[in-house]
Amino acid sequence: MEPFIRNDQYNFITYQTQVLINGYSTVNDLGVLQALKGLVKDKVTNLFDELSQAQLHILDPIGNIRDSDQAEDYLIGLKPYVIPFPTVSEASLKKLFPKVKKLKSPDWGNIDFRDLSYLGWNDYGQERKYIVAMHEGKLKGFKGTFKSSSKKGICTICNTFGSIGFYMSESKTSSQGTFVKKGNYVCQDSHECNEKLKDKEKLDDFIQRINH
Repeated sequence: MEPFIRNDQYNFITYQTQVLINGYSTVNDLGVLQALKGLVKDKVTNLFDELSQAQLHILDPIGNIRDSDQAEDYLIGLKPYVIPFPTVSEASLKKLFPKVKKLKSPDWGNIDFRDLSYLGWNDYGQERKYIVAMHEGKLKGFKGTFKSSSKKGICTICNTFGSIGFYMSESKTSSQGTFVKKGNYVCQDSHECNEKLKDKEKLDDFIQRINH
């Protein structure tokens, strides 16, 4: 079967398995647990606009999870059905960032493209952050200055609390040809950000803002 689960959906499902584990460890009322199981299953199936019977069959066992071992087995079983982020190579990066002469590449050895909703990495020497994401059906590259913050805060992309930095990008206005600077607080570690992202709309909104 073809992969049908996005990374953010997989992260949401992972979170829901933890909801079940917490429920079974704190609640003894069988009626409450049955209701919790039904709620979790509804939330997971509602992530998708349409599901085949085979896809439903793959997702359905989430209702049987009671402990962390069962959750781990379930999530490992889902992993082959996660849609990988489009493969990016050194050559394609150069095309995405044609004006960057000394482009620092991401750590390719630690990248599993199934774990990505976007590709992001830092060049601390140049105080830059690079982002590759889908926008209007195409891969696009974005770069901006990046300064780490000593204080933790909410990331604009994954909407969770953690170590952040200030990402400042420039975009050209169509009429006058002038540049507009736009700043956002985002996770310092893009890999962690991808792990925490449970709603792709937040990422899409961010990309939309820095693209225009």
